[in-house]
Amino acid sequence: MSTHSLIDGAAAPIRLVPVAESDLAAWLEAAPASLRQWATANALKGEAGRHLAIPGADGAIDRIVVVYDPAQALWALGSLPLTLPEGDYSLEGALAPALATDMAAGWALGAYAFTRYRKARRQPARLVWPAAADRGEATRIADAIWLVRDLVNTPAEDLGPGELADAAVSLAKRHGAEVRVLRGDELLAQNYPMVHAVGRGSVRPPCLVDITWGDPSAPKVTLVGKGVCFDSGGYDLKPAAGMKLMKKDMGGGANVLGLASLLMAGKRKIRLRVLLPTVENLVSGNAFKPMDIIPTRKGLTIEIGNTDAEGRLILCDPLAEGDSEKPAILIDMATLTGAARVAVGPDLPAMFCNDDKLAADIQAASTAVNDPVWRMPLWKPYRKWLDSKIADMNNVSESPFAGSITAALYLQEFVSPTTPWVHFDMYAWNASARPGRPEGGEAQAIRALDRMIGERFG
Repeated sequence: MSTHSLIDGAAAPIRLVPVAESDLAAWLEAAPASLRQWATANALKGEAGRHLAIPGADGAIDRIVVVYDPAQALWALGSLPLTLPEGDYSLEGALAPALATDMAAGWALGAYAFTRYRKARRQPARLVWPAAADRGEATRIADAIWLVRDLVNTPAEDLGPGELADAAVSLAKRHGAEVRVLRGDELLAQNYPMVHAVGRGSVRPPCLVDITWGDPSAPKVTLVGKGVCFDSGGYDLKPAAGMKLMKKDMGGGANVLGLASLLMAGKRKIRLRVLLPTVENLVSGNAFKPMDIIPTRKGLTIEIGNTDAEGRLILCDPLAEGDSEKPAILIDMATLTGAARVAVGPDLPAMFCNDDKLAADIQAASTAVNDPVWRMPLWKPYRKWLDSKIADMNNVSESPFAGSITAALYLQEFVSPTTPWVHFDMYAWNASARPGRPEGGEAQAIRALDRMIGERFG
């Protein structure tokens, strides 16, 4: 359980004193001289993330000063659960509800450890629930992000197309959603030829999960996620270094499930649909090949210029299906291109959007909850780079430029111009640990999207 490190009460918890970084100087000025001397001796500065244990008269820890950045309150306590000594702690002082909720959720996120294959090295320190915290909200956030992390961190041996589909079914059932799964050749029978083509090279059959939840008369919000559980590159084989982290190539699908968890747990006033194609892109006698021409659900034929550009291929069929219902918002999330990482790095999901108002609302929500995204252009002149001489379109450009943009332009072909659509090209991984964000799989943009959807629809 994501909030197992938060408890209802404790007999004698150690006090945590949160001090905003801009307020530390004034706080120390008002403190006893002995405390100021102790802080100086231990180089306590007004830098977010610093903390200092203050001993009592008996030499035991009396309290711990924690310096935080109010603009990043979610991560204020993130480093503490696994660095403070095991035991019970409580926050001192009256906190505003939003701050208390963020600090509680951040504590739970800082307590995260991926323990499927080995026992935890230690138990996290425990925090008494802050009195003003919204427990439901803190738990909702932590549960969704823990889900994303667990899925992305699990290697392909134990999280293939079927297992990822099963995880989606389990989430749907927890929230009373309707769900169906197409497997293997059912994809051909139900006209998802591209999902089938990419996944048929694996002995583990491809799947498509279709979840619906909420009032059928409410505004439709449709999510599509890239669920490539392992990407060898297919016949355009990746080198060893490029293949090493490909267990995380389902990170877009994991984030879609995390967003769905937030939306359903938050009882948003929407008609939610989740379309999740799950595949492995492997080499075999049955795998699709360079220069193959494959039809799509929309009827467009695609020449395969590169089998390692498979993410956009499995997204195009469910995007066409999602678009057919004319949703109020259509969102896709994918670990799609290295070009996006070159452009904006690992922390910023590249956002492509065909609707300026939607993009602005997402950007505002992103800023409000400190869940960063960065808008990139859907530059129409580059669309001709995807032209094919013998099919409606190629899945890649021969140009070495603008790889993330041409990938987005490819996906745009499967969405009506009148459908508000946003595409996220994300990394879904922390290369190194930061407070509350351990190395490994990570949720990105889902808190911003949940905020935007809640503000639009309630």
